[in-house]
Amino acid sequence: MIGNKTVFVTGSSRGIGKAIAALFAVEGYNVAIMCKSSKRELEETERELKVYNPNVLALMGDLAEYRTAKNAVNQIESKFGCIDVLVNNAGISYIGLFNTMHPEEWKRVIDTNFNSVLNCTHAVIQNMIRMHRGNIINISSMWGELGASCEAVYSATKGAVNSFTKAMAKELAPSNIRVNAISCGVIDTKMNSFLSPAERMSLKEEIPLGRFGTAEEVAKLALYLAGNDSAYITGQIVSIDGGMS
Repeated sequence: MIGNKTVFVTGSSRGIGKAIAALFAVEGYNVAIMCKSSKRELEETERELKVYNPNVLALMGDLAEYRTAKNAVNQIESKFGCIDVLVNNAGISYIGLFNTMHPEEWKRVIDTNFNSVLNCTHAVIQNMIRMHRGNIINISSMWGELGASCEAVYSATKGAVNSFTKAMAKELAPSNIRVNAISCGVIDTKMNSFLSPAERMSLKEEIPLGRFGTAEEVAKLALYLAGNDSAYITGQIVSIDGGMS
């Protein structure tokens, strides 16, 4: 067991998850990172994080499966002790009309974006409740509050994450466990790489601050919500969207 605090960041081979893992590593946390299929990117992220902090554990697996989530938590607790912070970041999008979407496609979005949150949260809180401390941060989206045309199921999963966040915050507060969500606007990551230059420009014009957010800005907010300065904040959906909502 290593004495520092420990963070478990899901979906952390790139983008927002990688930025969060990197910032926590810089701040001295033991860091567990995990993704489903991007082994090469996960290994590269592991190498980069170890430049800041050698206490990094990289895991592969599908967190939509409860057994996988439970095994991952067991491995992390075996190596580092209690998980102090869980960041539920794993997520995928689907762009297209709902009437042309196949059930297998919406099942994949629901499994990745919401069932993984249920599985990881359930696995992690068992020890958090015993230790009477913990912090859970769910990465959500402004579309979970506003709804997005051609992203109906994605919006639905993020709405579910928001409701789950509020409910779990009330349920876990007596155990000194805080639960919050970060509602992201348009963040400049690979998830938005499908946009053409013209589409990017048009979208920026809709954002009051006139630009996309960065993964590093989301990471700084996650670090704040995990820290002592936010000790009275729980059950909140904290927006970082340049004023869009």
